[in-house]
Amino acid sequence: MATAAAEVQLKHEYAVKTLGVVKEYVMGKQTLQALKGVDVEIRAGEYISIMGPSGSGKSTLFNMIGGLDKPTRGKVYIDEVDISGLDAFELAWLRCRKIGYIFQTFNLIPVMTAIENVTLPMIFAGMTTQDAMDKGAELLQLVGLGERIRHKPLELSGGQQQRVACARALANDPAIILADEPTGNLDLRTGHEIIELLRHLNKEKGVTVISATHDLKMLDASDRIIWIRDGRVDKIERRDELDIAIGTVEGENEA
Repeated sequence: MATAAAEVQLKHEYAVKTLGVVKEYVMGKQTLQALKGVDVEIRAGEYISIMGPSGSGKSTLFNMIGGLDKPTRGKVYIDEVDISGLDAFELAWLRCRKIGYIFQTFNLIPVMTAIENVTLPMIFAGMTTQDAMDKGAELLQLVGLGERIRHKPLELSGGQQQRVACARALANDPAIILADEPTGNLDLRTGHEIIELLRHLNKEKGVTVISATHDLKMLDASDRIIWIRDGRVDKIERRDELDIAIGTVEGENEA
């Protein structure tokens, strides 16, 4: 029989856990079942890619994990908290402090500078302006934009904007970073750089990274890949079990 201490340790091993998650959308007289009883367990510190064809339920599962939507049935646990049972205020508090988001379209505020975009979540969480500015500058330095902190999004390239988004995702020291197609609007080389950055943050800061993606380059960075098909988990594979060759970016190994 497992001891109480062992049970507690087992709970803490998982950053995310879903149990029997079903999501239904009512469209007129029809009910569309986007998720059909999904069970997944994601360990703290893992780099996970959720993959699947369009319409598979991949994005719906991503939204369940991020607290951006609630399941029709089933449970979603983030750090042992069943977020499917939280009210709007509790959910907003958890998203602000536990989860960092990175979106395909960057979602930066265009009239604000890079550092203002990064510090905004910290201000919402109650940090003083000066402390937020100091930390924001450190985060932008971490993602390679230490000299671009006063630039607005339109003064930055797509890759630089996504780096700002990565820094913003780290603003409140989240346990989890959720990246929704983070390379979708980037060219091949820049997308590769963002993947490497996410992997670096995963390893250096111990942040759990969960990405919903179509980008096969993500597989090289992932610890495990969760394949979704027709609203269900089709299979879960470890990176070292995949017989694939992603290849390199053109010119990467040139002298």
